[in-house]
Amino acid sequence: MKKFLLLIFGLFMMLSYSQDNSDAELLLNKVSENIKNYENIYINYAYTLQNIEEDINQTNNGSFVTENEKWRFEMLGVTRIFDGNKLYSISPDDEEVTISSQDPEDETTITPNKMLYFYEEGYYFEMDESRFVGNGQFRKKIQYVKLIPKDSEAEIKYILLGIDTEFNQIYEVIETGKNETVTTISIVDFEFNLTLDSKLFVFDEQKYKDYYMNILD
Repeated sequence: MKKFLLLIFGLFMMLSYSQDNSDAELLLNKVSENIKNYENIYINYAYTLQNIEEDINQTNNGSFVTENEKWRFEMLGVTRIFDGNKLYSISPDDEEVTISSQDPEDETTITPNKMLYFYEEGYYFEMDESRFVGNGQFRKKIQYVKLIPKDSEAEIKYILLGIDTEFNQIYEVIETGKNETVTTISIVDFEFNLTLDSKLFVFDEQKYKDYYMNILD
């Protein structure tokens, strides 16, 4: 009887875990479908880096806008523009512009599009906790999905992807490294289908004629 009960319990846990994965996959698919239906996306976010042992606690703000394959990314005073062909990295502190081609297949190249779709490949996932944020009419439910890298040698221990269940949008991304460094990207503003300036993804060389042009290829 004891073995029978253990077997039933084990089957119950397996079925629960399978359902958990199915619910997580369904939610992630809704988020992906939403994002891919937008003509363009504009996001303001807060980027926080914490490591208690190393006494690190830093927060910076950034933004990015993306439309099709073109994007513009701003953080720590640096602006990066990809016009669909060339990538321009503009650093006012160094008075330098680095110009290069971007290989979309290069996994080491971080782009806004990859930030939006990173969870689609390379992870096992399962439902995690949910919580409510805000109050009154602005109260919203955030459901977290835990992403565990399939690569056992990855530097990431796991990622918690917080999703606004009302709009099926990413609310925050919390990454915990194996060195216990926690990186959090919190979405402050999420806008889409905007009327964008036609010059937003165009590099205006005349504005930086006194800068050093570092042309890599």
